[in-house]
Amino acid sequence: MAIQIDEELCVNCNVCVDVCVMDILREGDPTPQVAYPDECWHCGACMIDCPADAIKLSLPEWMKPVALKVK
Repeated sequence: MAIQIDEELCVNCNVCVDVCVMDILREGDPTPQVAYPDECWHCGACMIDCPADAIKLSLPEWMKPVALKVK
């Protein structure tokens, strides 16, 4: 899953739900839920605007720069 929400850090303010342009996130309890993980554009808006720094994005392999794959 591209979006990971840390339940211990999340304050359930739903800012991430409001800023997600693709409506990937939905209000939930105790934290927002990732409703459509395959539709995520990996824009980072949810992670950037999260006041609790509770969201991490994992980029799929095809999106990682080639330079990081070179050893």
